[in-house]
Amino acid sequence: MNPKVDFFFAKAKKWQEEYEQLRMIILATGLTEELKWGVPCYTYEGTNVVLIHGFKDYCAILFHKGALINDVNGVLIQQTENVQAARQMRFKSPQEVKKLTPVIKSYIAQAIDIERAGLKPVLKKTAGFTMPEEFQQRLDKDAVLKQAFEALTPGRQRGYLLYFASAKQAKTRQSRIEKYVPQILAGKGLED
Repeated sequence: MNPKVDFFFAKAKKWQEEYEQLRMIILATGLTEELKWGVPCYTYEGTNVVLIHGFKDYCAILFHKGALINDVNGVLIQQTENVQAARQMRFKSPQEVKKLTPVIKSYIAQAIDIERAGLKPVLKKTAGFTMPEEFQQRLDKDAVLKQAFEALTPGRQRGYLLYFASAKQAKTRQSRIEKYVPQILAGKGLED
């Protein structure tokens, strides 16, 4: 147990029993407990394997490379169509966690094997994401912005493209683009 992570469990108003069960199951696998993104994250030799997080209607463990896990039990969930590699296993009660404990252990073992083997999920390239017309026009007019956008990591580029394209109205897309131009020029991602 990592004392830096204790605050997450102590502050939880919901899912405390489920969190404690999940923590014990995961720690028993030998993974290292760390605090990342404000939640408990469990790593194997420095690589993220699984994390615990909670929502209004459920708590979950998220496998960072869950798309590579052989989900014979059909319990892994792709949160949204744009999530490429990660998969969640959701819980609504301590009884569910207890019932699924053997599956959790099995999937964690698979996830560790995936890391040992150095496997990586095939991710859609940034070019496969929709480039909003308004953003393309802005990049065509501003070589510095284009260079800054192309220098971003593929994940940061995808984040911007998804955010810009998700606006239904051209006016909203344009407003979002203008708001984030300084972030892009500074080499930062959408959430940085």
